[in-house]
Amino acid sequence: MISSKYNLCCVIIDYGLGSKVLKLAKDLSVSGGTIFLGKGSAKNHLLEWFDLTDIRKEIVLFLAEEHVAENVLDAINKKFKFCKPNHGIAFCSPLEDIVGSRSCHVDKIKESRGSDDIMYKAIFTIVDRGNAESVIDAAEKAGSQGGTIINARGSGVHEKSTLFAMTVEPEKEIVLILSEKDKTEAIVESIKNEIKLENPGNGILFILDTISTYGIFKDN
Repeated sequence: MISSKYNLCCVIIDYGLGSKVLKLAKDLSVSGGTIFLGKGSAKNHLLEWFDLTDIRKEIVLFLAEEHVAENVLDAINKKFKFCKPNHGIAFCSPLEDIVGSRSCHVDKIKESRGSDDIMYKAIFTIVDRGNAESVIDAAEKAGSQGGTIINARGSGVHEKSTLFAMTVEPEKEIVLILSEKDKTEAIVESIKNEIKLENPGNGILFILDTISTYGIFKDN
C-alpha cells in the first residue's frame, strides 16, 4: 500500500477569482474546497490617497495528496501569474491527520521533513473584531510585509456575553501572515506583546510550516 500524505493548500487571490482557482484545482484531481472572504493589508500610497486600502480578497482552502498539491499550486501560479507582484499568494502545509473526509486517508508519517526545508511559516492569529489591524501593525514592526484578514465568529469560554438573556458570540478576525522563517520568532513576540495574548480571551496564535510558497516577494 502506498502511503498517503496530504497537504492543506491555501490560495489568497483578488475578490471574484476564488471560484476560478477552485475550478482549476478540481480539473487537476482535487475533490473540492472552501472559499472565504477577507481583505488584504498591502500598503499602496495611491490607494491610501483615495481611501481604498481595504482590498477585498478570497481565500481558497483545499486538501490534496502531496504530489497533487505541488502540481496544482504550480498550475495556479502559472495561470494567475503569481510571479508578478500583487497577483496572489499560495502555499501548502503538511497535515498529520484528516477526519471527516471519506475521499482522504492519511497514513501516520513517522519521519518529518528537515527544518532546513522550511523557508516560510504561516502565522494565524485569532482576535476580537477590530483588533486585526493592531496584529498587522505589530507584525510589520517586526519585519512582516503585511497579511490577510478573515472574518469569523468565536465561542470560547472567556468571550461569551449576554443580551436580553441570550448568549452572544462576538465576531472574530483571523489574521494570516506568511513570514520568513528567521523573522517568525520576532513577529510572534511583537504580536504577543501588542495584543497581550497571555491574558485569557485576548486571542490565540498558532504557526504552520509551509513547504511550497508562491507570490511572495522580499523587500529590497
